Amino acid sequence: MKKRYSIIPKDDDSGKPKRTFLRPNNIAVAVFGLIFLFLVFVSACSPETSSEDQSLTGDKSAKLDRKAQNAEEVEESIRNSYARLAAERTDLCPKLIQEEVGSQVIERTEEVMIDNYCDYFLYPRSGQSISVKVNNSQIEALLVVPMMHNFANGDYKVDSYDKHVIRLAYNGATYKPKNLMYDVAVTVSD
Repeated sequence: MKKRYSIIPKDDDSGKPKRTFLRPNNIAVAVFGLIFLFLVFVSACSPETSSEDQSLTGDKSAKLDRKAQNAEEVEESIRNSYARLAAERTDLCPKLIQEEVGSQVIERTEEVMIDNYCDYFLYPRSGQSISVKVNNSQIEALLVVPMMHNFANGDYKVDSYDKHVIRLAYNGATYKPKNLMYDVAVTVSD
C-alpha cells in the first residue's frame, strides 16, 4: 500500500500545520455581525420613539396605577376587617365602631389600652357632628384622619362621607400603666 500524504502548509518553527482563524468566509461573517450590532445599538439609543411605543407606555403606567390603587384598597379592606374583629375585644386596637340603629351614642366600656394609643374607625355621614367623652383625664381624644382635630376644643363637623380615625392617646404626666382601663362614649349626631 502506498502512503498518502496531505498537503497542509507547515509552520517552519513548530512543525505543526498552520491554522488561521481569519479566513475569507470568517471575515465576512464577522463584518456582518459587527454591522448588525452597530445598527441595533444605534436604534436602541435613538431618542425618537414611535407613537405606538408612547401609547404602550401610557397603557403600562395606567395599569400600574390601577394595580397600586387596588393594592391600597385591599390593604384598607384588610385593616377594616381586622378592626371589625378587634371591636369584639377590649384589648385589641384598632377598632371599627358603628352606630346602633336608633342610637346616637356609641359606648365602649372597660376598654384596655396596651400601647400608647388606640384608634377607632368610624364612617359618619356628611353633615353629622362627632363628640368624644373619655372617663380618664390622662387620655386625650383626637381626630387624626381625615384631618387633625382635638375633641377638647369641641365637636367636629363632618364634611364628607369618609373614613374617620379617632385616636385615644395616653397623655399623662407619669408612665402609662401596662393595661390602662377606660370608658369612651362617641356621640354621632345629625
